[in-house]
Amino acid sequence: MRIVFLGDIVGNTGLKAVDAYFPEILKRFKPDLTIANAENAAASGRGLTPRIAEQLFDKGIEILTLGNHAWDSREIYSYLEREKRIVRPANFPGNPPGIGFTICKVNGFDVAIVNLLGRVFMSDYDSPFACIDGIVRELRESRGIRHIFVDFHAETSSEKMSFAWHVTGKVSAVVGTHTHVQTADERILGGGTAYLTDAGMTGAYDGIIGMKKEPVLHRFLTQMPVRFEVEQGRLQLHGACIDLDEKGHATHIERISCKPL
Repeated sequence: MRIVFLGDIVGNTGLKAVDAYFPEILKRFKPDLTIANAENAAASGRGLTPRIAEQLFDKGIEILTLGNHAWDSREIYSYLEREKRIVRPANFPGNPPGIGFTICKVNGFDVAIVNLLGRVFMSDYDSPFACIDGIVRELRESRGIRHIFVDFHAETSSEKMSFAWHVTGKVSAVVGTHTHVQTADERILGGGTAYLTDAGMTGAYDGIIGMKKEPVLHRFLTQMPVRFEVEQGRLQLHGACIDLDEKGHATHIERISCKPL
């Protein structure tokens, strides 16, 4: 089984990057399941709207994951209640709209896709470590599901790596999102868990993590509040390709990096 995962899609430029590169990704890797983080896919670069979600589904992305900007667009709330192809963070406190994991059938196997938030330099979310323990018990022990993909949306490499070692051998893959910068540490941990600290970003190549440079630089230089805007221009697409065997163990992980020449 082959899974292709796309790093954070940022704004309308991210959608253009999907248009430009994703058809060739499908031809090259021939995935059985496609997933993308879409928490920044709205035109503003923050949140997700139903219209954008439908566009991404139409482009061939089968499952969308979210993150700390999941709630930035209020129109997504009721949509999340009925759309099971979108996964919001499972460890968000309280009882927010949507689901923290979803299950789909791929090549005759049930595959679970889980979304979790880190807490270091983020916010006071429920523990992702305790949350994944409960989810794994439900999926593996109660439902017999062994193919489990986790999008861990977190800030620090140390928290992401710690989380991956915590679940090694219990899930098929842990791929990080949120920083918008692809790391070069893909590997398969003991127990057959594929790992990549951050999948990177799908959006503008020449901006600062997908946004126009000038407002971001102004913020750093003056510490004054500014409105960030999505960068346009040249495009990039980042992600990962992961192969799983029949037992849900990862056998291969490869970074995907498409950028302008």
